[in-house]
Amino acid sequence: MANHKSALKRIRQNEKRREHNRTYRNRTRTLVKQARQAIASGNVEEAREATKAAVRDLDVQASRGIIHSRNAARRKSRLMQQLAQLEN
Repeated sequence: MANHKSALKRIRQNEKRREHNRTYRNRTRTLVKQARQAIASGNVEEAREATKAAVRDLDVQASRGIIHSRNAARRKSRLMQQLAQLEN
């Protein structure tokens, strides 16, 4: 356990930020899952809308630093590949 006041404060801040970021990460995961399910259902219009929402949310979370930018790019790329296969 930390002994300095500044280290104790940093622990409190990190915990608060972790909890805050967790809600956004969960929402992003839910949107990506919904997009995957929409793609699997075969409805092109619904899949397009769900993918668009997921990509937008991934971009926002990456810009805020809640997820790493490359992590967001990888997820977006995989979603777009799946959508492209559905559209063809």
